[in-house]
Amino acid sequence: MTASPPTDPCALEPLRGYREFPPDEMVVRSRAFRADLARRRSVRDFDSRAVPREVIEQCLLAAGSAPSGANQQPWFFSVISDAARKRRLRAAAEAEERAFYAGRAPQEWLDALAPLGTDPDKPFLEEAPLLIAIFAQKYGVRPDGTRFSHYYVPESVGIACGFLIAALHHAGLATLTHTPSPMGFLSEICGRPSSEKPVILLVVGYPSAGCQVPAHGGIKKPLGAFVEWLDDRAG
Repeated sequence: MTASPPTDPCALEPLRGYREFPPDEMVVRSRAFRADLARRRSVRDFDSRAVPREVIEQCLLAAGSAPSGANQQPWFFSVISDAARKRRLRAAAEAEERAFYAGRAPQEWLDALAPLGTDPDKPFLEEAPLLIAIFAQKYGVRPDGTRFSHYYVPESVGIACGFLIAALHHAGLATLTHTPSPMGFLSEICGRPSSEKPVILLVVGYPSAGCQVPAHGGIKKPLGAFVEWLDDRAG
């Protein structure tokens, strides 16, 4: 049963849902979660099989539970499954990608992408059963039409995207974060207002039979390369 919202927006309520575990169980759970996420790989070869709508809706609800600045939830997700829109998206994305690879991108960026084997052709935008266009809302609109500012928008939307990718992986689906630049065509094709900035086109589905992924993508930094403990032991 869902609790009704408080009439006073500044009201406090008891913490519900939090569970504490014994330290040994915490270690087991954290290792299992890490191992599960470590299996995740970005996929570019998708099967065309349909994905149950409820699975996507539940994963989107998980994304919508992410923390955000002042709980303003400055995100919007357009789920695209029809062939005509996917065809338009692919054509628009490939046009931007051709410009990117033909001269817009600096050589250093192209060198960084080389191990992944990417190029301007994006057949997965039509082959995958679903595309989720993710938009960041620059501001909100009250019922009377007046605007109000959103705060920490990039951070909030980034966290929600992480929740979504993790939820889809946990459900047994593969994803690819596709970010053609610029992405104004997403707003047009999805019919979103100018107050929203497209940030990611998430490709979602099942990997194709015999799917292969770049070995480079599975190489992750060890803990010591990106973590520093600042405690008494560090002096």
